[in-house]
Amino acid sequence: MGALHAGHISLLQSSTNENDISVCSIFVNPVQFTNPQDLEKYPRTFENDCRMLEDAGCSAVFAPSVDEMYEETPLMKLNFGVLETVMEGASRPGHFNGVGIVVSRFFNIVQPDRAYFGQKDLQQVAVVKRLVKDLAFQLELRVCPTVRETDGLAMSSRNSRLNSQERDAAPFIYQMLSEAKANLEKGIEVSEVVDLVQKHFLSNSKFQLDYFEIANADSLQPLDTIGGAGSNAICIAAFLGPVRLIDNIIF
Repeated sequence: MGALHAGHISLLQSSTNENDISVCSIFVNPVQFTNPQDLEKYPRTFENDCRMLEDAGCSAVFAPSVDEMYEETPLMKLNFGVLETVMEGASRPGHFNGVGIVVSRFFNIVQPDRAYFGQKDLQQVAVVKRLVKDLAFQLELRVCPTVRETDGLAMSSRNSRLNSQERDAAPFIYQMLSEAKANLEKGIEVSEVVDLVQKHFLSNSKFQLDYFEIANADSLQPLDTIGGAGSNAICIAAFLGPVRLIDNIIF
């Protein structure tokens, strides 16, 4: 959706390494926003985005207007079942319907052989995987690792909305993910780890925790006990000031 950073560019670099032509879409999709103020405040840096993409070897930028993408308000509703009943889906009803609609349109218009998504939006990745499978899109989905700042904060367009004090506090989210992972690997019960993280957030007045979940990395359903290697996801969403940040670790 624009406001590009090194994490986005890493997706483009993965594409340019594997394909002759790489297309990047830039479109702030109104259909996936459940909060009108969030849509209004979403950072828009189109000219700088285009410079970054050109420098990184992007072949073409697909940047339609809202009227071009949605001549009429879409009537179709997509239901992703249990995938949208938890975490982002529970906090933002209707969000993944909007994601599914716009991604389907991008796939139909551009007709890519491969599509690149970042792990930071883990639930979006799961939804798009389901979309590709159920609607038989003839493409390969690539999931690329989350790119982080040196202090661990996951790169996000929303980070630009943090003031200096909030930016200094923001790595707390990754610290909580890392602490939870270490505790789970020590054999501490899932419920105890969840309680501990929730208490840490209650004691940190800068944050308002939206959710903290330990879930299956594919279905995103909550776990009572952790599974095998690579099958577990620790997911978090929290408000820091007015800005909502998400992050996750898979282990």
